[in-house]
Amino acid sequence: MTLVVDPARLVDACTYLRDEEGFDFLSDITPVDYLGWGEREVAGYYGTASGRDIDALSAQGYARTPEPKPARFAVNYHLMAIRPGAPVVRVQVWLEDGQSVASVVPLWPTADWHEREAFDLMGIRFDGHPNLSRIIMEDDWEGHPLRKDYPLGGEPVRFSGEE
Repeated sequence: MTLVVDPARLVDACTYLRDEEGFDFLSDITPVDYLGWGEREVAGYYGTASGRDIDALSAQGYARTPEPKPARFAVNYHLMAIRPGAPVVRVQVWLEDGQSVASVVPLWPTADWHEREAFDLMGIRFDGHPNLSRIIMEDDWEGHPLRKDYPLGGEPVRFSGEE
């Protein structure tokens, strides 16, 4: 089940899910960059909010444009309850570039590492995080490598001893 939450209400929603509904385990936080989503037509099957529709007509010659997304970034919080038969809940917030969201570290301490990774690799800022610093890339690294607008390239390769 996915719950889409306004970024300003994230902590309230997560507090309710933890305290009232028993979702006491945050398994991960997953940011997604949808830059360019819906600008090109696609052929074949593609995922929708309700899953893949394998009965819809689709082939290379039958292109469709995906539905637009509410914002560039989605940050997904996957919550579990440690009890038999409990569902998994995904809490989703949508953010534009430069927009931040409140940290959930006070609710689930394990969010510390997940939020730092999302900051390091995607540039998502978490207000109130106790130590929002890089966790994977070097401290002086420029940019966020999992963004779709991160420049591709590399070091030039020398195939001989010539300079």
